[in-house]
Amino acid sequence: MRIGFSQLGNDLYTGARSVPVVARRRRFYLGSAVLIAIALLGLAVKGINLSLEFKGGSEFRVSNVANTDNYEARARDAAGATQSGVNVTLIGGSTVRVQTERLDDQESAQLGEALATEFGVPQQEVSATFIGPSWGATVSQKALQALVIFLLLVALVMAAYFRTWKMSVAALVALAHDLVITAGVYAWTGFEVSPATMIGFLTVLGYSLYDTVVVFDKVRENTAEAFANGRRSYASAANLAVNQTMVRSINTTVVALLPITAILVVGAFALGPGTLLDLSLVLFIGILVGGYSSIFIATPVLVSLRSREEPVVDLAKRAERHDARVARQAAQEEAAAGGEAVPSLHGGGSAAPEEGATLTGKAVHQYARSGPRNQPRRAPKSKRG
Repeated sequence: MRIGFSQLGNDLYTGARSVPVVARRRRFYLGSAVLIAIALLGLAVKGINLSLEFKGGSEFRVSNVANTDNYEARARDAAGATQSGVNVTLIGGSTVRVQTERLDDQESAQLGEALATEFGVPQQEVSATFIGPSWGATVSQKALQALVIFLLLVALVMAAYFRTWKMSVAALVALAHDLVITAGVYAWTGFEVSPATMIGFLTVLGYSLYDTVVVFDKVRENTAEAFANGRRSYASAANLAVNQTMVRSINTTVVALLPITAILVVGAFALGPGTLLDLSLVLFIGILVGGYSSIFIATPVLVSLRSREEPVVDLAKRAERHDARVARQAAQEEAAAGGEAVPSLHGGGSAAPEEGATLTGKAVHQYARSGPRNQPRRAPKSKRG
């Protein structure tokens, strides 16, 4: 039987269907732990490929190159075997960018002439730029300060809004999860980390936090109702909240990724390396990971943090008693509807109810033959023989 996505979303919202996210949270913890371990291994083994803005060095751009065949090997040959750490990329289809370690004025002029000769362009088509490492260090320091301030403000605002610090902790765990995995992807793939990438990191954290807050708001609503009526445990109410917001989170993630994917494809195949490609790449990875964490990490972590609280434990017991009452009532209704034997009111065995008989009121005595009302009347004392 085929079911539409809108119908699936409606079923998840009403509870007709349910994805056991909270009940199976250990599986998601294990999967995320494996991904984080792989990411940390990549950071330790390969490290982050920092751009020239962070490391410092010289950059040359050869414009209007007519023949870009085998451009990387040709640029390395022009740079010479003595130059280590040469990074060559093609930008926009006709511009070759060559990044090297810091060169003095004479070495820079020689390399510029060699590149012009190798690619057959006039000398004025080769531009040289020197970037000092102090600029990158300043950017890194400011980015780290912004990250710390951002996380502190997030923790304070969420604690005040949701009136519990455990929601702040769960949200920060989800943010750290996104940050580490995204950094690990950069480490293993060797993608260059530029200042635009740092901006993208902060943007991704904001997006992930927004999605998490939407889910947590529904969790607060459902759990408040559960505490009031005792019909659901905290974990069940939280899981319902995740299901109710799941389709929305998926739709939001997909809609956000569509234009980013378009920019990423254009940047990779047409424009080449640059700010646009760096920004779209980190946004694509981070939003994808953030969408996952807002559904499968943030709320399960919150449930784990609150699972031993006395009110939560008491709510679970109340929910169990409610479920037991509902199950007994359903069993009785099913037995009555199916015409099964019903126990006598006075323990005298059981008898099948006659057609139309019910379990309430006077109709009980239609089949409770052993009851006192069906016994023969005793004669008065004056008429006894």
